[in-house]
Amino acid sequence: MSDAPRVLLVDDQPDFARGLVRLLAPKLPDARFDQVQSSDAALASLRREPCAVLVTDLRMPGLSGLELLEQALALAPHLGVVLLTAYGDIDTAVAALKAGAYDFLTKPVDSQHLARVIAKGLERDALLRENSRLRAMVAAGGCEPSLLGQSRAMVHVRESIAAVAGSDYTVLIRGESGTGKELAARAIHALSGRAGGPFLSVNCPAIPDQLLESELFGHVRGAFTGAERDRKGLFQSADGGVIVLDEIGDIPMSVQTKLLHVLQEREVRPVGSSRPIAVNVRILAATNQDLEARIADKTFREDLYYRLNVLNLRMPALREHRDDIPLLATAFLERACRETGIGEKVFAAEGLAELSGRDWPGNVRELLNFVRRLTVFCRGDIIGREAIRAADQTGGDLPETEVDNSLPCPYLEAKARVVDAFTRRYVEQLLGQTRGNISEAARASGLERVSLQKILRRLGIAAESFR
Repeated sequence: MSDAPRVLLVDDQPDFARGLVRLLAPKLPDARFDQVQSSDAALASLRREPCAVLVTDLRMPGLSGLELLEQALALAPHLGVVLLTAYGDIDTAVAALKAGAYDFLTKPVDSQHLARVIAKGLERDALLRENSRLRAMVAAGGCEPSLLGQSRAMVHVRESIAAVAGSDYTVLIRGESGTGKELAARAIHALSGRAGGPFLSVNCPAIPDQLLESELFGHVRGAFTGAERDRKGLFQSADGGVIVLDEIGDIPMSVQTKLLHVLQEREVRPVGSSRPIAVNVRILAATNQDLEARIADKTFREDLYYRLNVLNLRMPALREHRDDIPLLATAFLERACRETGIGEKVFAAEGLAELSGRDWPGNVRELLNFVRRLTVFCRGDIIGREAIRAADQTGGDLPETEVDNSLPCPYLEAKARVVDAFTRRYVEQLLGQTRGNISEAARASGLERVSLQKILRRLGIAAESFR
């Protein structure tokens, strides 16, 4: 019972205190009860050992219950203090609650009601201690919240990041969408000897195939229509630092060939130029693709794969380290409260259990976005299971797009409006499910990536807003 939460009873009538213990102990078997006969003895007891709930008489010789309340809260600001008195006037009750009392009961005491009050106080104490523990773990983590965790999987991730950061070799970072691949890349850069140099990340599928080569390697004036002046590519801009090639599995074969040359020769050749330019860049590549399968179907170069896969790092899916969800959710909640300027909120134990029991197919990114939604829409300071379920918007239909029927229009125009309304709903739902990954959305829909990009441009939809 040494680890059981302690309840300290303070009353100058020993028989009354002993009687309360006899009545309360069977109702609260997980608690440990101590009793003292004065405020001074209570303060001495609190200095020796903290307690979860303090139950004290209001009128006693020496320090009164209100004075004990003030000094006890000075020792333990989050202590739950319940005051008992035979003089149950409203003014005293208000003064006690304003001074920080958890509750106020009058004598004769209803033991059932007092047991319920103490039980709630014990739950509150457990919640506050757990959140303090999680906050301490977040502070001790010393890294981006998404990379926190005490599970074996996340400890291995952080150890691997520290290991690969010390070299200058290429790293292939693999993992499902939303697992924090770019954050891992940033951590590698921050721990490396290149930390003072540039860090550039490019989402390869977000750039049209015909422009990707120019974005990466640059171009010279007149290389193609619209190239009115020389332009430095991302590899040159990242000289002395790191470039992250996100979703490397989706780059076209023509760019793969030139990227292989960069890895082999450590030089780039801008589009339209015959003069190579030496670059000093560390390459980190990230993908959620099965590159081995892409090699088998001849859409990814095997020699490029081996050049990229010198060192490798795998980011685990959230379902593989569910035990870290309470820590992650607590860190995300604190950050969201700071970002929005909302006062401090905490998760109730059943709220963390609810989050831990979910699948999170979008992994850490989905959890982060859900916690942000909770921060904004949950009105209370304590987020429990019901608040989480109320904020859960999954499964909801997308709103219908309105069509103006006030004026008649030709059949083809009316059809185009309906088709556009359907296309917008379909594409927005598709991007929501794939977290804005255009390549993944194209595969799921059966569309060519270029065709999907044309639809997005025509409808003015930005895939980035779904990430």
